[in-house]
Amino acid sequence: MPVISTNTAANSAVRYLNLNSKDESSSLSKLASGSRINQASDDAAGLAISTRISSDVTALTQAATNASHGVAVLQTADGGASNISDILQRMKTLASEASSGTVTDTERSYINAEFTQLTSEIDGTATSTRYNGKSLLDGTSSAFAGSGTSVMVGSDASDTITVKIATLTSSALGVNSLNVSSQTGATAALTTLDTAIDTVSKARADIGATESRFEFRSESISTQQENLESANSAIKDVDIASEEAKLASAEVKTQAAVAAAAQANQMPQELLKLLQ
Repeated sequence: MPVISTNTAANSAVRYLNLNSKDESSSLSKLASGSRINQASDDAAGLAISTRISSDVTALTQAATNASHGVAVLQTADGGASNISDILQRMKTLASEASSGTVTDTERSYINAEFTQLTSEIDGTATSTRYNGKSLLDGTSSAFAGSGTSVMVGSDASDTITVKIATLTSSALGVNSLNVSSQTGATAALTTLDTAIDTVSKARADIGATESRFEFRSESISTQQENLESANSAIKDVDIASEEAKLASAEVKTQAAVAAAAQANQMPQELLKLLQ
């Protein structure tokens, strides 16, 4: 029924114009940002999942750094332990020389002088092997001695690797009281030094095992990051081709709605001609 008091056609055209304009603005926003979800109303569940994944990726990025620090600590400790092992082997050579009956006590005193200096050097190496200002091998750092310290290597509080480093001072190795100034003392020192060398070797094996674990965890972290970022992309990133098609459709509909609204606004003018 043609009326002039209420322009129903214009109202309908404007309503569709608003809807199409909203769709066009939404598509433009998604294309400009590259994200399918720019506000919670776009996809509330997807936003929640994407936010959680993003936080996990951020945590894993830091976990990778933490793992690198863990490896650095262990490599530093292993370097010091290697030096101590070399010192012990030299001390064993000296003890072997002093235990021989072809050496006099005078010569043994010379040998013992070097032997004593090397004993002190074990403690010097243990103390001077530091990471971030903390000595790693002398047992003074509560972070690494005893029960060790936990390194976060994941996105959850339970994702940790414990770094524990043995104390390798001369007293801990039992070589601090050795003396090779006599044949008897030199012979006894050989057994103690063998035990000390085994102790250092075990400490280095433990360090190497933990280092290997960090390296495998680093690879796992990289894989997790890649997979999570891919999953997050599938949830959040906009499909450019699909959204471009939606934008083109919305633009055409908006133009059509504008034309329809203009035509509807002309209808009352046409009806007025009936009164002439």
